Amino acid sequence: MSDSVNKIISKTFMNIAAGLETGSYMPKPKILVTGPGSEHGEENMLSGAVMAAARGIDVVYIGTLTHESVTAIPAANDKEAHDIMEKLLEGGAADGAVTMHYPFPIGVSTVGRAVTPGMGRPMYIATTTGTSSSNRVEGMIKNALYGIITAKAGGLKNPTVGILNIDGARQAASALKELKEKGYDISFASSGRADGGCIMRGNDLLTGACDVMVTDPLTGNILIKTLSSFTTGGSYESIGWGYGPGIGQGYDRLVMIVSRASGAPVIANAIEYAAELIRGDYREKAKLEFAAAEKAGLTRILEGIKSKAAPAQEQDAVKAPPKEVVTGEILGIEITDLEDAVAVLWKAGIYAESGMGCTGPIILVNEARLEAAVEILVKNKYISG
Repeated sequence: MSDSVNKIISKTFMNIAAGLETGSYMPKPKILVTGPGSEHGEENMLSGAVMAAARGIDVVYIGTLTHESVTAIPAANDKEAHDIMEKLLEGGAADGAVTMHYPFPIGVSTVGRAVTPGMGRPMYIATTTGTSSSNRVEGMIKNALYGIITAKAGGLKNPTVGILNIDGARQAASALKELKEKGYDISFASSGRADGGCIMRGNDLLTGACDVMVTDPLTGNILIKTLSSFTTGGSYESIGWGYGPGIGQGYDRLVMIVSRASGAPVIANAIEYAAELIRGDYREKAKLEFAAAEKAGLTRILEGIKSKAAPAQEQDAVKAPPKEVVTGEILGIEITDLEDAVAVLWKAGIYAESGMGCTGPIILVNEARLEAAVEILVKNKYISG
């Protein structure tokens, strides 16, 4: 371990000890920034660190450059910088870090924050990197919790949640509504489109119709990149706070992600975002939210999602009931679940056909069987009640 690292660790613990002795210690977030690796040069990263330091944050810059306003630790490349970052985080000498890439464990993903161009209001995007779950719907349910945790740590007492209209959205919405019914406090946003509801359209992204936009991390990654660089043509991310902190149950290390294309303003905002989460006691917020969700049956709901529904190949073994005139439409089916849902209705003796309506996938049944078909699909969690 280098002398610079040892000095920072020693200074940090001396300050804490002195403060505890006098009763005057006020924690000032210490945020690390790794510099090597930016597509815009290391000067870009240092510039962002200097901007953040001017906002009253204790910034430690790890790289080949120095500046009088930030503490600097020499590192020749990104690997060396990451090694130093890890040691400082593990030793408790820093509260968090901003870096360009990081291998989060499965179950952890990052909550970004962007400026919505329609109204200029910030929106949390849950999530933008990492993997919450190998199951898409389970991942989106977890992402909603991660977004709520981050938004509450950022000062929103009752953040509104919307689910982006992508594969898995309606199943995730149904599960989250069940969680709410069982006692977990979640406020759903309403789309700005005429049909309303918590399923968000592309228009809602631009207007910021919700505080937390739930999506999968790959889609969220694209959204952050687009919203942060659309004014520059894409090569330079100039707006927003970056890809955010890695959040996950039992995970307590604050690592904030930015892109190699992130410009100095985004770097500075990401550092400030990290300090904001520390001041907002995000770890305690996470414990409280996970505990409340578990009390409402989170584990049971997630297990149900993973084990739900008969496989699509079982449809071949299910004989279709006698054909009927089908004019009754059932909306809200995920396209990936369409044929499975038809098979479930066939098993129940209801003739059904799949189709595609103007608003998305539909199932067609006889009007006289519509109510019974809806009840079956709700029971099997293909649609929400």
